[in-house]
Amino acid sequence: MVMQKKTEPISVYQLNVTLEDIEPPIWRRIQVKGDATLFKLHRIIQLAMGWEDYHLHEFIVGEEYYAIPSLEDPWPMETKNEKRAKLSKIAPAEASRFVYEYDLGDSWYHDILVEKIFQPKKDLAHPVCVDGKRSAPPEDCGGTGGYEEFLEIISDPKHPDHEDMLRWAGGDFDPERFDKDTVNRRLRKMK
Repeated sequence: MVMQKKTEPISVYQLNVTLEDIEPPIWRRIQVKGDATLFKLHRIIQLAMGWEDYHLHEFIVGEEYYAIPSLEDPWPMETKNEKRAKLSKIAPAEASRFVYEYDLGDSWYHDILVEKIFQPKKDLAHPVCVDGKRSAPPEDCGGTGGYEEFLEIISDPKHPDHEDMLRWAGGDFDPERFDKDTVNRRLRKMK
């Protein structure tokens, strides 16, 4: 009889992802396997923030940039392939930090902090959002300044653009809304 060696579950990273330059802060606390690539982490952050992945993105780790290299990239040799970069390699210890930039025009910078790394009793079946605060800004609202203007307009029913802006945002927008269950439903469906 051949005994199969029991494999240890893959370490889990608890990450705090905070959108920079927004007060009060917009953040998500997520748990993800340490062997996840940065490409997969990008997809997880998109789902956790409720964004649609319409725009380019990159990760900045120290002096290194990770993205999906393109022949159109003016410095293709300087950009590392995020599909080959694992979370455990670029952030090997607790308190490691790096940056995720989404929408290179609006430049939504996210500070990512590795809060803890732990060994679970069993493998994490899918990424999990354990906490968070506030809605992420709508896609294409114009970066931090545009978001502030958007919030002013939708909070003032007498503003001439109030109805148009609400319609553009899908009918309503509550900047304080955060629904962990909805985020986790999206994450469970991730392939």
